[in-house]
Amino acid sequence: MDWLILSHVLSAIIGVGPTFFAHVLTRPDQTVEQLKVTTELNRRLEYFPKIGGSIAVLTGFILFFTGDYGHFTQLWILGSVILYILIQLIVIALITPASKKINKWVSLPEHEHLTGAPPEEIQRYIVIIQRYFYLASSLGVLLFILMILKP
Repeated sequence: MDWLILSHVLSAIIGVGPTFFAHVLTRPDQTVEQLKVTTELNRRLEYFPKIGGSIAVLTGFILFFTGDYGHFTQLWILGSVILYILIQLIVIALITPASKKINKWVSLPEHEHLTGAPPEEIQRYIVIIQRYFYLASSLGVLLFILMILKP
């Protein structure tokens, strides 16, 4: 059981971790060159939540059903699942579409040698993404608080 708890905690940290600093990478005061680096870093980092988050959910459910944690409707269990779902919805439904627009713009050959600030439309997407990352990070903190303070 200890290895399962260890797997759950590590996968949660690794899975949710990039969310806590993604808003630092995605900031509106970037140049086009910096934005290119940021989009590449974000592209690479997105695998961590997909893999780590999935493992954390699976191990969490295994821990719950094989352990003696009480009813599923307890605040810390149900709240954790709801927070995780909300974080996923924010990333999938709100951050990903805006990110795709930025990634598409950055990858256009005619933008390869641009310097300076990106156009206003792209900067608006960056601001939107950053705000949603702050929201996802805040929910992630609440998620960890529920997991740590469970009875």
